[in-house]
Amino acid sequence: MVSLPSRIEEECARRGLRLTAQRRVIARVLSASLDHPHVDELYQRALAIDPQIALSTVYRTLKLFQDTGILARHDFGDGRGRFETAPSEHHDHLIDGETGLVIEFHSPEIEALQAEVAKRLGYSLTGHRLELYGVPLKKGDR
Repeated sequence: MVSLPSRIEEECARRGLRLTAQRRVIARVLSASLDHPHVDELYQRALAIDPQIALSTVYRTLKLFQDTGILARHDFGDGRGRFETAPSEHHDHLIDGETGLVIEFHSPEIEALQAEVAKRLGYSLTGHRLELYGVPLKKGDR
């Protein structure tokens, strides 16, 4: 049975990147990820599919995908780069300080406020990155 190419495989083809069998495994693991995995997590997931894959291959492939704009790398304060497919639409992140869960969100109100602050300071906003860190509220605090 032939499987359909993943989003990352399609993007690699669009950009003319050659996909080796191991790069294809990494592309599929990344495309299937619902979280923002770090290198070790990606390596373990890829290893489950291809026991011959090397950690250095994962690092090189992540760098290639990042350098070509296919992946975005984030540092959420835990000392490890975390990866996601480069978003087609802007979003921000809320990081759970207890579990490390990364929640993506978009807020038009925050976007407008950031542009207003930049303008007030004499700037035209060309980009930004917002990361919020928190812990879940206790039931009585909601």
